Amino acid sequence: MRILQVSAELFPLLKTGGLADVAGALPAALAAAGAEPRLLVPGFPAIRESLTKECAVAPVALPWSEDRAALLRGRLPGFDVPVYVLDAPGLFDRPGNPYGDAVGVAYPDNHRRFALLGLAAARLAEGVDASWRPEVVHAHDWHAGLACAHIAASRSRRRNDARTVFTIHNLAYQGLFPADHFCDLGLPPPHYAVEGLEFYGQVSFMKAGLHFADAITTVSPSYAREIQTPEQGCGLDGLLRHRAQDLHGILNGVDYAVWSPAHDRSIAQAYSLDRPEGKADCKAALQRECGLDVRADAPLFGVVSRLTEQKGLPLVLEALNDLIDAGGQLVVLGSGDARLEAAFADAAARHPGQVARRTGMDEGLAHRIYAGSDVVLVPSRFEPCGLTQLYGLSYGALPLVHRVGGLGDTVVDTTLEDLAAGTATGFVFNAFTADAYRRALRRAFALWSRPAYWARVRDAAMRQHFGWGAAAQRYMAVYEGLLQR
Repeated sequence: MRILQVSAELFPLLKTGGLADVAGALPAALAAAGAEPRLLVPGFPAIRESLTKECAVAPVALPWSEDRAALLRGRLPGFDVPVYVLDAPGLFDRPGNPYGDAVGVAYPDNHRRFALLGLAAARLAEGVDASWRPEVVHAHDWHAGLACAHIAASRSRRRNDARTVFTIHNLAYQGLFPADHFCDLGLPPPHYAVEGLEFYGQVSFMKAGLHFADAITTVSPSYAREIQTPEQGCGLDGLLRHRAQDLHGILNGVDYAVWSPAHDRSIAQAYSLDRPEGKADCKAALQRECGLDVRADAPLFGVVSRLTEQKGLPLVLEALNDLIDAGGQLVVLGSGDARLEAAFADAAARHPGQVARRTGMDEGLAHRIYAGSDVVLVPSRFEPCGLTQLYGLSYGALPLVHRVGGLGDTVVDTTLEDLAAGTATGFVFNAFTADAYRRALRRAFALWSRPAYWARVRDAAMRQHFGWGAAAQRYMAVYEGLLQR
């Protein structure tokens, strides 16, 4: 089964969030499950510079000009499968992240940049590479949503018979553009309609994926249910309810070759479920690195996150004095909302030795925070899946989470019943309120004061396994169902 994965990010070469981790790990899992996967990614500098054994496959016309981009095939380090790279320096060779400039302002031609990615996927589905033609094109998030629309348009002209799968990684980020940008996308005029890309007078790349894909997946079972409600449907809940039979919630996995304290070279000391002693060394090393007081008796809480309201970080700030007064410490890694960045910077200045704040994306430090923390905080307002809590479980950093999306699917609260059964793995609060968060925080401190119970819950957390094998089998079942239609 030939599967083309289409993504704007790819770990370890280019990452702004969990999308890159998924795109980086899923192809190998699909290959292990018997598929023949390949990747299609934009030619961003980090990817273009890493490409080896490259050869030209075909030109790709730009719908808005006479110019052409080039579709290349080659190899990327760490990947055993061939990779297609869309080489268009005028669109992708820019500073900043994949979506915006160095100060975070979105590029004004993002509609063109990612429409071309979808168009390139359609050309591959049409067979421009004579040596390999996908049977299924799997598009990830809004950046790849137009792949489904272009393939549907091409299929209607009998140029391909590929099936399409669209995965929602976060419905809140929809790829919305003014209606007059539609003429740049290379799609038939009828595609700009209520049953198409039109969304309240705008063009929606997310809606393109939801409407034109043959199957839709999202990254946890709970999120698949939640996005069919007005509260979390972001205006698309009606369409998602209409397509409920085609919607599958498949929990993200963890690449334990990357996220395991037993083999992690980024941390101070390797440790494991059977030999947990090294975690104390990792905690002391993290405290020294971040300028915190080196205290084994102080529970250390970690945050690795985009600093946005969605991630529930205002709750962390509102209850910060509770954490400090109880003797805890906090380390925060992330950037985003300027007000949240300033608030955490101010907290670090007011509480030296107890609060540390680091900005940006530092992959090595993220690993060291998971290894050194006793608790990882993920109090998100909504969370499609969340990988942070899964990494926390692997490293024995007990997740404190809001019961929503994948967080509720993967963390078991420390209730008396689950403590007795040995199934508790963290701390879960139900209502998205400061009061409910504070109660969960108090439960964490109460458990910390009972070291034997803490060790028992930590052991249960580290025994959890969310590998990509199970997810790959679920995706394979979706693909096979489409091909049997």
